[in-house]
Amino acid sequence: MFTRNKLVLAAGVLMSSALVLGNLPVMAEIASPLPVSPAPATTAPAVTTPVTTSGLPELTTLIKQNGAAVVNISVEGKSSGRGGLPEGLPPELERFFRGMPDMTEPESRSEKATGSGFIISADGYIVTNAHVVENAKSITIGLSDRRDLPAEIIGVDTLSDIALLKVKADNLPVVQMGDSNALEVGQWVVAIGAPFGLDHSATQGIVSALSRSLPDGTYVPFIQTDVAVNPGNSGGPLFDLSGRVIGVNSQIYSRSGGYMGISFAIPVNVAKTVVEQLKNKGKVERGWLGVAIQDMSQDLASSFSLSQPDGALVSSVQPDSPADKAGVQAGDVIVGFGTGKVKSSADLPLLVGNTPIGTQVPLKLLRAGSEKTLDVTIAKLDSGDKEAAPVVAGGDSGMLGLAVSSLSSGDLKDRKLSNGLMVEEVLAGSVAEKAGLENGDIIMSINSQPVTSPVDLKTAVQSAPSGRPIALLIMQGEQTRFIAITKP
Repeated sequence: MFTRNKLVLAAGVLMSSALVLGNLPVMAEIASPLPVSPAPATTAPAVTTPVTTSGLPELTTLIKQNGAAVVNISVEGKSSGRGGLPEGLPPELERFFRGMPDMTEPESRSEKATGSGFIISADGYIVTNAHVVENAKSITIGLSDRRDLPAEIIGVDTLSDIALLKVKADNLPVVQMGDSNALEVGQWVVAIGAPFGLDHSATQGIVSALSRSLPDGTYVPFIQTDVAVNPGNSGGPLFDLSGRVIGVNSQIYSRSGGYMGISFAIPVNVAKTVVEQLKNKGKVERGWLGVAIQDMSQDLASSFSLSQPDGALVSSVQPDSPADKAGVQAGDVIVGFGTGKVKSSADLPLLVGNTPIGTQVPLKLLRAGSEKTLDVTIAKLDSGDKEAAPVVAGGDSGMLGLAVSSLSSGDLKDRKLSNGLMVEEVLAGSVAEKAGLENGDIIMSINSQPVTSPVDLKTAVQSAPSGRPIALLIMQGEQTRFIAITKP
């Protein structure tokens, strides 16, 4: 049976009495609360040095000092509109069940779900995930002393998946915030939350990797751990052994919808920046540069005459953007932004996003093997900013194994391009196919030289040395990116 790997928000939805795991907008399950210990003092616990026994960390003190500041979040939200379909039914089979007896339910039915969160101030500010409270009609916070308090949403930031809530209370227990920049791979960490509604459950593991870039985490360099995180853990804290919060549990990588040894947390330094803006302004404003970027590979680095595959490779520059005005070009490799280093494409969005609007920042880049510094003035990221019949040319375009055709002026205008060639055919087993070229792709340049005709491409390929990577700038769909292709 074919099963797809997928990233799953540590989530599930309770509908009737069945449990469904999956990538759903509202979190976790309702369950009868377990007995919990009385709340400790209302100030942040003192930082402690972990005591080890037989080389393993001693965690009981950490959990006792911080457990009371972790809350259970119950959300009443809008119905998913599944119309009484069986739980866990694959989407491709839903059409066979629709319209059958007992497959309907009132449209006004609400879904109830739970997640986790943690108290950051004694007067009731609580941090959780944005997807925990998505489409919520009402939110209830379950405290460790068995009180249930209604909460209001102060602000939500979907790009970082952070939400800030507030309850009316005083002298609440709070956590102490740490420094996620100081984390190292192999470091012990502890999660406290409500997996499957089992509130105040603790799990432990290590940091597996840092600065993970996930498909839905543009502005988040995720912390990867092997801490057991399941539906209901989302929004809960990830602690270091000194009892400081260093992450907010958010997602898992799973084939089944449940924990399979890989979980992801939002670094607390990202959360602190977002929370401050949500508290003061109710929303988050981010800096905008206006470039599409991709990671460097060793082949691409070689094609740009670079010794190391470091930096963020610019695949396109948005017209009239801050990058465009500063003179950034496709093919530039950004290696520094302000005082920060850019080792990979995942580093740049966070550096830019955290820069105040209107700030002028030195942008260090490599162009044609030479280092340049451009001054760029950061603008505000808006919601819309995300960073005649062809004639097939004969031959294989210089042994790459592809056939191309010229684009008409109308085609270029429709695609907002000044030049380019359409890939009409990619030969099976060719170096072009192995590099990822597909029919319909647009080749825009080769080794930073624009191509306007099949002859341009063929000449450029023939003049390139054999066995050395060539950098092609291509457009696939609406996205532009560089690929490295090696001439046989």
